[in-house]
Amino acid sequence: MSLESSSRDKRWGLQGMSALVTGGTKGLGCAIVEELAALGAIVHTCARNQDQLNERVREWKEKGFKVTGSVCDVSSNAEREKLMKEVSSLFDGKLNILVNNAGTNIYKATLDYTAEDFTSLMNTNLQSAFHLSQLAHPLLKASRAGKIVFMSSIASVVSINTLYALYSASKGAMNQLTRNLACEWAKDNIRVNAVAPWFIRTPLTTPSLDDENILKEVFNRTPMRRVGEPGEVSSVVAFLCLPAPGFLTGQVICIDGGMSVNGFSMG
Repeated sequence: MSLESSSRDKRWGLQGMSALVTGGTKGLGCAIVEELAALGAIVHTCARNQDQLNERVREWKEKGFKVTGSVCDVSSNAEREKLMKEVSSLFDGKLNILVNNAGTNIYKATLDYTAEDFTSLMNTNLQSAFHLSQLAHPLLKASRAGKIVFMSSIASVVSINTLYALYSASKGAMNQLTRNLACEWAKDNIRVNAVAPWFIRTPLTTPSLDDENILKEVFNRTPMRRVGEPGEVSSVVAFLCLPAPGFLTGQVICIDGGMSVNGFSMG
């Protein structure tokens, strides 16, 4: 192998890099874990369910991926701190990649939300990602090539329906956090970006996509006339973690088949 091709391979691979992906046993999180591991990363993930976590880790090891996992509820301050201590010990005080993927929604009309709903959703979606980024900072800085990717949503860019007010607000704040951290932590060689998916075919969206009326509306609003697949999100996340796009930071990338730039649809 020539020196030039070897250098190119390093730019387009994650061989030997360490990564933490929150909420990695289902849907997009699972796809992201597999994408990073397939590119050579050593991945640690977390989930709330021990049995599900054990099953996924077993499956990944059978595929030859280097993946470990631990139980963690990211909405808990104490459990976030415990998780990062485990990660620091596992990766000798250094971390190359943090993917803040875990999140939730509470489907209610705005007037029906309670103060408890607000606290719960903001804590799970926004505060957890913010705090984990704080905790990960010294590990990312120590790697001298840190990357953070936030899992935002197209709901942070446009209004999608009447049951997403708090969710949209949490993801909109995440977008601005992405920009601020990108500027503040650039001096520490940490790049920070976000991805904002539209409807992606996962277990979480399956009930909605089984509704013909909802599916028709999604198609009408999406120029590509289909929903996305998990691999079409995980591939973008992986790209943001590669050495190659080294000048890319502070961006929110919409993965939406053109939905966010679409005008009025005639159906």
